[in-house]
Amino acid sequence: MKVLIIGAGHAGGTAAALLRQYAFEGEIVLAGSEAVPPYQRPPLSKAWLKGHAELDDLLLRPDSFYVEQGITLRLGVTATAIDRAGHSVAFSDGSSEPYDALILAPGSVARKLAIPGADRPELIELRTLDDAERLKAALGPGKRLAVVGGGYVGLEAAASARALGAEAVVVERMDRVLARVASETLSTFFTAFHRAQGVEILTGAEVTAFEDTASKGGGVRLADGRLIEADAILVGVGALANEALARDAGLECLNGIVVDQTARTSDPAIWAIGDATHRPIPIHGALHHRLESVPNALEQAKQAAAAITGRPAPTPEVPWFWSDQYDLKLQIAGLPDGADHRIVRGVPDIGADPVGFAVFHLKGHRIVSVEAVNAPAEFMAGRQLIARATSVDVDKLADISVSMKAVAS
Repeated sequence: MKVLIIGAGHAGGTAAALLRQYAFEGEIVLAGSEAVPPYQRPPLSKAWLKGHAELDDLLLRPDSFYVEQGITLRLGVTATAIDRAGHSVAFSDGSSEPYDALILAPGSVARKLAIPGADRPELIELRTLDDAERLKAALGPGKRLAVVGGGYVGLEAAASARALGAEAVVVERMDRVLARVASETLSTFFTAFHRAQGVEILTGAEVTAFEDTASKGGGVRLADGRLIEADAILVGVGALANEALARDAGLECLNGIVVDQTARTSDPAIWAIGDATHRPIPIHGALHHRLESVPNALEQAKQAAAAITGRPAPTPEVPWFWSDQYDLKLQIAGLPDGADHRIVRGVPDIGADPVGFAVFHLKGHRIVSVEAVNAPAEFMAGRQLIARATSVDVDKLADISVSMKAVAS
């Protein structure tokens, strides 16, 4: 039996390793469009930008692992078409690979702005090592970074720019940063914290064009006429599922490649994992969602590897995410869909010593999501309570003098 994996990122690389861990003895081919083996992407906006990590630190596994495990790497090639009837995949170099089981792990692609200058070559998207290298080369003392989009990656990049001595300005179209992914409490806190570190944050600011400037590398034109000049412009306005290959092959897609709880697609010989999938979230009932996170990639890699090797399906996990900015660690568990009220535990004050608080999203007396800043106990207990779907005493939850162990008991 031969398993072909398309996409050599965190999801694809983990699936290949898990197949061997689960005693799969057949052929494994792992193909990716980048020229490097599978590596971690979260550090690109943090440790890598600040020069605190080398390539070996980012690699999921050393080159020798793939040789020892008999995993064939095909790097620097892009899959162009799936022949489902013939069980083969065509590649950009004119070659093709047959398969008995196919795992699609194509990840996501950056959302593009439909405005003048959006195709300018100097604009940077932070998706790959090459992107991160371009951005790192443009930062340093006396430089200025403009970030279009106030999401996690943009804020992380702004924090890294400040650590490198560069100025940073964040331009967000919505009325607050993190508007699509976090509560207002979190948005307010991170806005204040970034501003205290010297980051300029502009909200409710519509970008209308990218332009040449006389003194800097480029400029961001706003709807109100202002021109923000910068040495580097990072565009991070969200990501789309990289579903074109699957869609062209006739697989069911809906804001991502539709899969079941085993990560299997509408074709029984094809699985899909990672950022590109639209998947069920059993821990949240009937909810289906597209998740962009390393934990999601790992969970679905386990699901696909278990299904292919005939192992029992793994226990469904609580979705979780994280972001590191300055000395702040944000950890989020669960999804707030269906929540009807919130409880803030601790004080979201940037001047607190130490800084630490959590926002719990509840449906009745049951926690469905927690956002924790420098609050590991709240994150861990919240994650456990979400998984158990048990009711909590909301008065105890709100009282910081009551331990999370007591709240969870």
